[in-house]
Amino acid sequence: MSLQGKTAIVTGSNSGIGLGVAIEFAKAGLNVVLNSFTNNDEDHALAAKLSEEHGTHVQYIKADMSKAEECRGLIEIAGGCDILVNNAGIQHVAPIQDFPTEKWDAIIAINLNSAFHTTAAALPHMRERGWGRVINIASAHGLTASPFKSAYVAAKHGVVGLTKVTALETAEEPITCNAICPGYVLTPLVEAQIPDTMKEYGMDREEVIKNVMLTRQPSKDFATVEQLGGTALFLSSDAAAQITGTTISVDGGWTAL
Repeated sequence: MSLQGKTAIVTGSNSGIGLGVAIEFAKAGLNVVLNSFTNNDEDHALAAKLSEEHGTHVQYIKADMSKAEECRGLIEIAGGCDILVNNAGIQHVAPIQDFPTEKWDAIIAINLNSAFHTTAAALPHMRERGWGRVINIASAHGLTASPFKSAYVAAKHGVVGLTKVTALETAEEPITCNAICPGYVLTPLVEAQIPDTMKEYGMDREEVIKNVMLTRQPSKDFATVEQLGGTALFLSSDAAAQITGTTISVDGGWTAL
């Protein structure tokens, strides 16, 4: 089944994983809604650039994923969608006793609550259209844990649980819901951290990647945003029509340990 002409909303998509997914969707002929909490000329220019490059309609809609009404408003302003990719997320690292309350609240709001609000707003449109895909970008931390990441791990475990409930509530309809669980992904943010980490540990680039950044990723190689975009495209395809309520790990073997 061709996905051309269908509309995908990708939250948190003006950079990183979200942008990678959006680009792969645009390449496949989907109309795409980019999103973030900013509303700069650069955001709209990025959408225009993708439209021109891939010959499809790409627009940018500002919505703050920490605010329930803006999460739901994103779906309504876009006029609904066929595919919803809940990708927006933030991180903070600290021991539980030192974890700032405002950071906990923000991570739960953006990483978990936003997925609930956008899904709740999108499902009626999908039902009206008679087809839909909800794809939640969770994490290896949705399936396992690391110290000092209490809010992130709690939120991503919650996303996996929300994925299962959404799948069960739509199981008899042509709507699926799945979670992609990436390990470490080579995004611009991660790339920017490599030089400082090299200085900190006195290692070259390859040593830092394999022995510091990817200690828990058995493949010793980053996943790419293109691979995650390809996984999202597969989950959107007719080949994945009976895949629902599950997680797909793109983590180089991390969760096999």
